[in-house]
Amino acid sequence: MPGLLALVGGDEFNAGNEEQDRMLAAAAGRGPAFVVPTAAARQKPDVSVAHATRWFQQFGIDLQELPVLKRTDANSAAIAERARAGGFFYLVGGDPGLVAQVLRGSAVWSAMFQAWRDGAALAGSSAGAMALCSHTLVRATWPNRFNRRSADALGLLPKTAVLPHFDSFGHRWVESAQAAAPGLILLGIDERSAALWDGARWLAAGPGAVTVVNRSKVARFTSGQEISGLRRPASMLPKQ
Repeated sequence: MPGLLALVGGDEFNAGNEEQDRMLAAAAGRGPAFVVPTAAARQKPDVSVAHATRWFQQFGIDLQELPVLKRTDANSAAIAERARAGGFFYLVGGDPGLVAQVLRGSAVWSAMFQAWRDGAALAGSSAGAMALCSHTLVRATWPNRFNRRSADALGLLPKTAVLPHFDSFGHRWVESAQAAAPGLILLGIDERSAALWDGARWLAAGPGAVTVVNRSKVARFTSGQEISGLRRPASMLPKQ
């Protein structure tokens, strides 16, 4: 049975994330727990790993780094073997396009997916959450960071794109994202908040809100509420 899945809106490993991170820790499967710093590969990944490690110690989780920073890492048989045995994965935030570029169609992502299907807990924050969907929203024009276009991502959540940091700036992506990819469900997640799939339903967690935008329909959900309007996670990896 698949494990708990958490899509976090950003500002991970800081106060305010306790609700979803406590649930993730409780849902961790057997095997090592990994922090995956791919999104931070160009932004001091060692700092992200150290931050994550310190934060999850309070929940009884001893994180190890799964060192996937480039495409050769993602296709390493040795790293994929480590990932396949994992019971917990957390994809950090950072570059919203890099995670998909590095992991999409790789041996390591296949191993992580299979471990999740076998009960491992899986989480991504900000860029990490974006990459877990069918599409990730990347910058369309420079230097305007609010004008977004869609790019293929890892495909765990079909026909969906995450808008992280929705309460601070992610809400400004809605118009361009709808224009670029009108068929996608847009999942706006506030910082330090999460959309959680528990195997049967989607739930909101954290101090902020989760907003589902499906064309002209907009629905907002707060901690403990069941989220409607989202698809179930994929049971099989799409061909990549």
